Amino acid sequence: MKVLLFSTLYPSSVRPIHGIFVETRLRELIKSGQVKAKVVAPVPWFPLRSPRFGDYAKFAATPGAEARNGLDVHHPRYFLPPKVGMNIAPYTLALGALPTVKKLIAEGFDFDLIDAHYYYPDGVAAMLLARWLGKPFVVTARGTDLNLIPEHAWPRSLIVRTADAAQASIGVCRALMDRLGELGADTSKLHTLSNGVDLVRFRPEDKQQARARLGLRAEATYMVAVGHLIERKGQYIAIDALTRMPGVELLLVGDGEDRQKLMQQAQRLQLADRVHFIGVQPQDDLRWWYSAADVSLLCSSREGWANVLLESMACGTPVIATSIWGTPEVVSCPEAGVLMPERSAADLAQAWGRLCAQMPAKADTRRYAERFSWDATTQGQLAIFRRLVADRGARHG
Repeated sequence: MKVLLFSTLYPSSVRPIHGIFVETRLRELIKSGQVKAKVVAPVPWFPLRSPRFGDYAKFAATPGAEARNGLDVHHPRYFLPPKVGMNIAPYTLALGALPTVKKLIAEGFDFDLIDAHYYYPDGVAAMLLARWLGKPFVVTARGTDLNLIPEHAWPRSLIVRTADAAQASIGVCRALMDRLGELGADTSKLHTLSNGVDLVRFRPEDKQQARARLGLRAEATYMVAVGHLIERKGQYIAIDALTRMPGVELLLVGDGEDRQKLMQQAQRLQLADRVHFIGVQPQDDLRWWYSAADVSLLCSSREGWANVLLESMACGTPVIATSIWGTPEVVSCPEAGVLMPERSAADLAQAWGRLCAQMPAKADTRRYAERFSWDATTQGQLAIFRRLVADRGARHG
């Protein structure tokens, strides 16, 4: 079976951790030996590579094509103008990718279906490509594409049309498929396949060895928050909570537009010596940060299926997270950690108290994470893909 993965959420040599969960799922699928795949991961067109343009410069620096982990990845450009970009993005995305997709077919990769990730604009663009090329397509919803973007009328109407045209929709948590059903999608075509966790890459390390390796104090109490430094992830809530949690220090692993605001907040609250800005870390090094911490935090306002939670648990470190969208499906027992009913500093401090009163053993937290291997997701994908290809063959036979 030949599959074309289509998504703007895919890593590149310039942005190696961008959308890594999409790449991981595809790599696990290919391990089955039953799928061959190529990737079309468009990026917005931008003319300048100067670092002062931030992510836009990274778009310009992204190669037109590259090989990643044995897979051919193509990065065609599409036009994304400011202000009106959100409404026209599905069309410019599809038009920008079409020549590359046609070229792959002409060169012999006449794929059986399009596997699109992120409902808007990527899924809508995949619908257009599928219509133009006469191919079936599947869309995977991952979070803000269904728990935020449908608040806008025009994108919402296109999402509903796409769900109707797609042969199947996949959600990384049940809450996302429930939402798509509420929007009017045919529930018989909705499937839930959660992300797994790489149990080899994310494994427990001795806490004191991890702290020594990272230059952390052996006797300190550390919370770690891994993710983009943006409002939606809620690192500012964790900083506020430190005023109620004497002696606790916060490790912020990641970077983003709110870094300066968060640094100023820590200074204003006289917490600069207890909030540590670690920056972006390679995936292979994250296990040391998880293992060094006493707990991982995720104070998000929206999440589909938060991979960082499973990564932490796979390293034996329990979590505290807001009880939103798919997170209760990830944190479902005391071995996993504690949920905050409200997204506030007070609730975070109370959750920390509850966790301290019943701290799970590292081995128990790891065992919980082992339930979430990629095997079930891979088999679920294969079953959906096989059925779609067989149905198409029957119709054209």
